[in-house]
Amino acid sequence: MPLSTTGTYLGPAPRLFPGCRRRCRRVRNDVSVSCRPRKCNSNLVGARIPRGKVITTARGSSTGELEGHASSRLPPQPCSWGQSSDLLSRIDLDELMKKDEPPLDFPDTLEGFEYAFNEKGQLRHIKTGEPFVFNYREDLHRWNQKRYEALGEIITKYVYELLEKDCNLKKISIPVDATESEPKSFIFMSEDALTNPQKLMVLIHGSGVVRAGQWARRLIINEDLDSGTQIPFIKRAVAEGYGVIVLNPNENYIEVEKPKIHVQSSSDSSDEPAEKRERKDKVSKETKKRRDFYEKYRNPQREKEMMQLYIRENGSPEEHAIYVWDHFIAQAAAENVFFVAHSYGGLAFVELMIQREADVKNKVTAVALTDSVHNVWHQEAGKTIREWMRENCCNWVSSSEPLDTSVESMLPDCPRVSAEAGVLFFPSSKKFILLWVNHQC
Repeated sequence: MPLSTTGTYLGPAPRLFPGCRRRCRRVRNDVSVSCRPRKCNSNLVGARIPRGKVITTARGSSTGELEGHASSRLPPQPCSWGQSSDLLSRIDLDELMKKDEPPLDFPDTLEGFEYAFNEKGQLRHIKTGEPFVFNYREDLHRWNQKRYEALGEIITKYVYELLEKDCNLKKISIPVDATESEPKSFIFMSEDALTNPQKLMVLIHGSGVVRAGQWARRLIINEDLDSGTQIPFIKRAVAEGYGVIVLNPNENYIEVEKPKIHVQSSSDSSDEPAEKRERKDKVSKETKKRRDFYEKYRNPQREKEMMQLYIRENGSPEEHAIYVWDHFIAQAAAENVFFVAHSYGGLAFVELMIQREADVKNKVTAVALTDSVHNVWHQEAGKTIREWMRENCCNWVSSSEPLDTSVESMLPDCPRVSAEAGVLFFPSSKKFILLWVNHQC
């Protein structure tokens, strides 16, 4: 029966699981520490787990929460820094420091990463010609993930440049009446987006890290620009006489460093005797010292705490779609407006229609959805909206059936048809969707 130094029962002995060779974790009394055995192969070692939640570090995944993994009868255990100090004494600091990940300091250009896009739009290493490698450093998933994210931010800016230089779109700041000091976002429009009397195409991407001009960052990095960006749609639309508006529904806030809050020490209280204040200060300093010592080795590269400042009237994809409609699309001269919306972009369009039903019906001719995640029941779309969608929308979904084969749907809205194995992978699917949109005029 395992006991702590205070004689407290710690539950059954830890179980070991295969997986993470370098970053084994052990949880006791809510304090997570590294296992000392170097060859321990565990993803999660649980001795006493607080109710409903456990923090784990696993190979191939980021730190997360496992819901319902522990018995709901176990109450949360309070953390005592006296207990954590005892645990810290068991840590082999030399071994731990050997496992410290490299600095999270990455290049800010593609050239710095030694990658570039070739003539086929594929991301390749400048020296070796090889595709991008995620596992650049073995057994350092967090570092590899941060590296991938840093590269993704560079690619986002690269796509923005392509929208302006190759597609001749203009970057338009929103809100349109924003002050110099408030957070701002932007969209992209062709020169004739608001003046083209005939046709306007509006593109909305899905959720996640993607930004204006992208369908999927993963495809841009691992496949090519044509697979992962909206550029083929934009160029084809412009060539066929459309005005174009590219929405940016995931740019909802800016991040700034959270200001440090200086907490006034309780020792300033003049009501306490000096001896008592000194004793409390000493205990407080010792506790802080132990905590900082523990945090330093648990998370040697402690990142800055950030706070989010939301963009006015654009704090969500749904708000963004409504804002762009009110201030741009509704003002456009085009007789026929077409939407191409992917994944969560389809949900944003349905919400737009719920909020602006009469206006949307009056201006929008057809909507091409790709793997849309909208749900007319959950979004409470009325009967008239569902009827309009059956006549004017089509949802291409991932399917093993031949292109454009009807796919059964449980939702009473628009038809669902096959886009073969995946909407974003197959040029034939994209070409067909563009032809369908063009023929609805």
